[in-house]
Amino acid sequence: MLAEIACEALRRRKILELKYDGFSRCVEVHAVGVSKTGHIVMCCWQVRGGSVSNEPIGWKLMKLADVSSAVVINEPSQAPRLGYRKGDSRMVQITCEI
Repeated sequence: MLAEIACEALRRRKILELKYDGFSRCVEVHAVGVSKTGHIVMCCWQVRGGSVSNEPIGWKLMKLADVSSAVVINEPSQAPRLGYRKGDSRMVQITCEI
């Protein structure tokens, strides 16, 4: 279900607002897929919000199992961001990508 919401944000070119690791975050989804360790993940650019690493902006690889809520908001995504490469090598299977 969360993968579908993330892919919807990507397709609609909108920001995804979510709760992750106890923080509210807004991200631009670039790819969703299965990691080498078997987790469903998304590669995204965080535009604002909290972070365990104290880096509120930048590239993130997030496990969707750690997302407690997600909603596509009516704010345009600026994806693809500089540095994005198609075919993320951290994923063995890609469900959707820019």
